[in-house]
Amino acid sequence: MNTNLLPSFSKRFRLDIRADAPIYQQIVDQIKAQIASGTLRPGEQLPTVRALATDLRINFNTVARAYRMLDEERIISTQQGRGTYITEKPPPRVTERMRRESLEALARHYVSEAARFGFADSDIRQMVNEQLKVWKEEQGK
Repeated sequence: MNTNLLPSFSKRFRLDIRADAPIYQQIVDQIKAQIASGTLRPGEQLPTVRALATDLRINFNTVARAYRMLDEERIISTQQGRGTYITEKPPPRVTERMRRESLEALARHYVSEAARFGFADSDIRQMVNEQLKVWKEEQGK
């Protein structure tokens, strides 16, 4: 694998040690989100566990656990001596499930951060509605 690509791959991750979700789950969620959005494509090679752990400055076992979970769901495939790859395009129901899980992970993160800052449920709900309105206006919808 071209190790010059590793730093750009690791920049795709936003890991938060203060988040409720453990780091391995954040990696799983973010890889799923990138697949669902088309940022990661079927057949694309991922960095080795060791290389990604080093680049993200996290424990090797954390990345290994994330990759193992993704492999068990058949989202990635590790081929001995060749590397780890995104599996072929999943069926639409799996893609939709990954999109939904990504949205849930984003919402959990937003809500937990807002609650950590002491915002009430009503404030959080109001801000989401306001931002949706702004976003729709910016998109011309």
